[in-house]
Amino acid sequence: MKRSVIAMVIAASSVAALTGIVAAKDEATKDDAAKDVLPRGSVSRTQGLEAWKRIEAVITHPRCANCHVDAKAIPIWTPAGESKPRVHGMNIHGGDSRAGAEAAPCGTCHMTSAMPNDPAPAPPRAGIDWQLAPVAFIWFGKSGAEICAQLKDPQRNGGRDAAGLVEHLRHDASQNGFIPRGWAPGAGRSTPPGTFEDHVKDVALWGAAGQPCPK
Repeated sequence: MKRSVIAMVIAASSVAALTGIVAAKDEATKDDAAKDVLPRGSVSRTQGLEAWKRIEAVITHPRCANCHVDAKAIPIWTPAGESKPRVHGMNIHGGDSRAGAEAAPCGTCHMTSAMPNDPAPAPPRAGIDWQLAPVAFIWFGKSGAEICAQLKDPQRNGGRDAAGLVEHLRHDASQNGFIPRGWAPGAGRSTPPGTFEDHVKDVALWGAAGQPCPK
């Protein structure tokens, strides 16, 4: 009986410690994002539209857009050595879960790991579980203007304002998530223009300009 109580106390302490670490990490991520955010109106509309052009070039790149597919949940892929996206091989289907739970989970091949994406052509890894982006975040095949309007709309971007989008980028990076991994997909795979840090700066610039969209 005493051993059971001791074990329960140790387990509870471990959970509390882990929760505290996660909370501290999340708070640090928010602080980092806050440093990136620029005062609204401090950037001109022209500068904001220029930043959007660079943002668009990143998020429409195969490394970023291939998992932002429609409700049919059929992922797109761009294998090593290729530059054009095509339907994922092997009849892969994300299903209603968007993670392939109904048939072959994404994690069957795509490991959850912070290890480098080498050697190619092994399936890319990330520090969070693999899945398609939520249906609300569909943008594969959309125009830049359509995606812009979607990203600035809290009803279609996860309830985020301009600062929240920057925090989203920083939070994903803190988890070794999909966004920064777009620039480190493994040898032979194409990457978006610029760097992850460039992308964060551009999203902050776009936000400070009032999130202008092309017509």
